Amino acid sequence: MNKRQARLFAIASTLVASVALLGLTLDSHRQFGKLTNADKITPQVTRGKDVWHKNNCINCHTLFGEGAYYAPDLTKITKLRGANYLTAYLRDPSKFYDEARHRRLMPRQDLSEGDIGDLIAFLDWVSNVDNQNWPPRPILVTGATFPGTDQAGAQAGAPPAARPAGGGDDPIALGERVFRSATPACAACHSIAPGVNMAGPSLAGLAGRTAQLFAAGGYRGKAADLAGYIRESVREPSAHLVPGPMYSADGVSFMPTTYAKDLTPQQIDQLAAYLSSLK
Repeated sequence: MNKRQARLFAIASTLVASVALLGLTLDSHRQFGKLTNADKITPQVTRGKDVWHKNNCINCHTLFGEGAYYAPDLTKITKLRGANYLTAYLRDPSKFYDEARHRRLMPRQDLSEGDIGDLIAFLDWVSNVDNQNWPPRPILVTGATFPGTDQAGAQAGAPPAARPAGGGDDPIALGERVFRSATPACAACHSIAPGVNMAGPSLAGLAGRTAQLFAAGGYRGKAADLAGYIRESVREPSAHLVPGPMYSADGVSFMPTTYAKDLTPQQIDQLAAYLSSLK
């Protein structure tokens, strides 16, 4: 290729790339309304955006990966935590995490109830934007991950007793899949590592703790055994409340109530089999 041919090739390549970029840009703008659910931008959502900026939330958190990386990304936070949890958390973050132990530095913003509701509405709108499943992993508020995590999200570094063996039709292995793939994923709020409490308590040693709960007479639900207790907790999270201000408020559990309709009875049985195996 001589100089003239190289020059023509460069010019043609630039033109083709420019046309492609222009076409993709126009196509993106054509779809923005649908992808961002623009018709769901209510006055409350707009006010919530103003609360977000006024309190400089972006100085610590990210949305769509943009912002500071000091605290977790909040793109899908309403789907992972729910409005009840977020309301209580925003009222007083110190009730959820001990700064000396968890190194949680979220300041108390003294937001009004109206501001809290508006901010949650804004974050809920954000969570429904079609952003190609970003962020790619569940939010883990504390250090609950382990080395060796594979693509399926299985905690390969978790204690051996917490890792189910087998595959195929094994209900324990199928239950672990439900634990990691339900919407929202159970693993986004519960760890299977001893002592690692996130938005929900650690599920390590659940069998032993449940036996102690039944024996102590503090259980308030209707289950008669461990599997029944797990099924009840999934279907009716408020049937028995685990003590602690970070797990419930005003007699209502922060755990989502949607699993009863989103999971089949078979999936709940598989989940019970897996969680029962966490000795």
